[in-house]
Amino acid sequence: MKFEHVMEQMKDRMPEKRYIHTRGVAMTAVHLATKYGEDPEKAELAGILHDSVKYAEKEWLREKIISEKMNPILLDFHHELWHAPVGSYVAKHEFHIHDEDTLNAIKFHTTGRAGMSRLEKIIYVSDMIEPSRNFPGVELLREKAEIDLEDAMISCIQQSMIFLIEKKQSVFPDSFHCYNDLTQKKGKVNE
Repeated sequence: MKFEHVMEQMKDRMPEKRYIHTRGVAMTAVHLATKYGEDPEKAELAGILHDSVKYAEKEWLREKIISEKMNPILLDFHHELWHAPVGSYVAKHEFHIHDEDTLNAIKFHTTGRAGMSRLEKIIYVSDMIEPSRNFPGVELLREKAEIDLEDAMISCIQQSMIFLIEKKQSVFPDSFHCYNDLTQKKGKVNE
């Protein structure tokens, strides 16, 4: 890993299982970035930092969302979503990352959004398919990621929304917009 020193800083921020996940996301992101013509260093860094504040105090996350004037709708949804936008803030202010694409890849790795960049899609997909993930359908998602990033992204966002709906949990609007944007661009609307 090129950013092993950054990866080491994650050890104190998360349990061992999440650290293993984070390494897996970074490695998967490098692989997909290389495969799909994206900058592997940006992908690795975004993969390492994507969950940097996942285990931060809920109240601190809430305060950052408010004080930094992040999307206030976040506060109406499950706090599991909060670590992504706050993580992007931390990447910028603590780790001095100023590349907007890298920051957006961190910011939208839980919800997706309409108009995602290739790097954003790589981090979203990598988060779902990294080697330690084990859920029904993950192998199919991994196969799709090796063939077509767009198709893999559609399947990943669909999988995420179905999971939430089956659990009777709210789906953040950006996820719906992401799915609609992707399917419309892929030409699947009229199929």
